[in-house]
Amino acid sequence: QVQLVESGGGLVQAGGSLRLSCAATRRTFSDYRLGWFRQPPGKEREFVAAISASGITTYYTDSVKGRFTISRDNAKNTAYLQMNNLKPEDTAVYYCAVDRSAWIRSKDYDYWGQGTQVTVSS
Repeated sequence: QVQLVESGGGLVQAGGSLRLSCAATRRTFSDYRLGWFRQPPGKEREFVAAISASGITTYYTDSVKGRFTISRDNAKNTAYLQMNNLKPEDTAVYYCAVDRSAWIRSKDYDYWGQGTQVTVSS
């Protein structure tokens, strides 16, 4: 069992930045691939970015490439999503999730956090 806690969400103006954190309770955090997802108001949850267990490989959805950066610090059992040049369409609840499988493009994850709200005003 892995428990994940997201933080860092909030209200920001368009063009601004936020950094989300995802803290894991399990010391084997470094064994898990990690992904960030988001659920905009009234829409289905969608994939945002993923990072391999080692942190070497990353993968992004097209709409955030060049604006968002996923990273992790396995020594701190924490992952991050740096979000720059935010747009109103980035408004959503953001979730982190982990899974033991290695395939970076997989959208299947076993453990999920509770989410953190990001609101971008125009």
